[in-house]
Amino acid sequence: MGPTASGKTDLAFSIADKYACNIISVDSVMVYRGLDIGSAKPDVPTLKKYPHQLVDILEPDQSYSVANFRDDALQIIEESHSQKKIPLLVGGTMLYFNALLRGLNNMPHADVAVRTRITKIAEEKGWGYVHQQLNEVDPQAAERIHPNDPQRIQRAMEVYEITGKPISDLHAESTQNELPFKVLKLALIPDDRTSLHARIEQRFDVMLEQGFLEEVWELFQRENLHAELPSMRSVGYRQAWKFFAGEYDKAMMRERAIIATRQLAKRQLTWLRSEPSLSAFSAENPKIHDVHQQIRTYLA
Repeated sequence: MGPTASGKTDLAFSIADKYACNIISVDSVMVYRGLDIGSAKPDVPTLKKYPHQLVDILEPDQSYSVANFRDDALQIIEESHSQKKIPLLVGGTMLYFNALLRGLNNMPHADVAVRTRITKIAEEKGWGYVHQQLNEVDPQAAERIHPNDPQRIQRAMEVYEITGKPISDLHAESTQNELPFKVLKLALIPDDRTSLHARIEQRFDVMLEQGFLEEVWELFQRENLHAELPSMRSVGYRQAWKFFAGEYDKAMMRERAIIATRQLAKRQLTWLRSEPSLSAFSAENPKIHDVHQQIRTYLA
């Protein structure tokens, strides 16, 4: 586990070099085909050397829920055990990790009509206004969800409109099904925020050099894709889409994408700080020997 740009992938490869592992991606963007550069997806030769499960399994106009991830991940974990391999889950989508570790709540399915109505309100008045509405009906959720997190704001409002109950109440009422396996939680945590911000900015500039805008332009031209799809609302892709839609110039696109990535990293770190039984290592100097010592102890 770890925030974006913390070096999770490289550490996973180091572990896979030493142990028989089945790498399972825990990333809500890497599931989509064609979203490669902006998701920091390993390239084809790397994926051939280190095969990843749950990468490139969907087209970008398809949806993939937390429940889908949990079902798929549990199946792959079982298969890994039958193959005498260690299921090595790697990624930064903390919602996926949480669902896998603690189970799912009994939430209603998405309602396109309700989502469209919420989105229209946001387009007219801004997501800040929708967040204020959420605060009126579910202050607990509003406190937990950042005003700049439209996907979670929309979901919380959607649940309230469908059920008439705050999403916080449904979380409390639902029966949780925890993961029935022994788990070793390894996390890469940056030594300080400044170094993480520098890595985020540097990585985004490298993505631009690698052709990130060309990648998004190809997606932008596809008739079946639009700005409100979960894939196109991903950090980086959302800002690039607005660039091609004429809402941002290139400098603003870059600035907003970097800011959004920093905000994502902050939310990831907040979640990690509250995660129990976490073995944390420095993202700048993870001390691979210590990581492997933790793994040996776990396997013993």
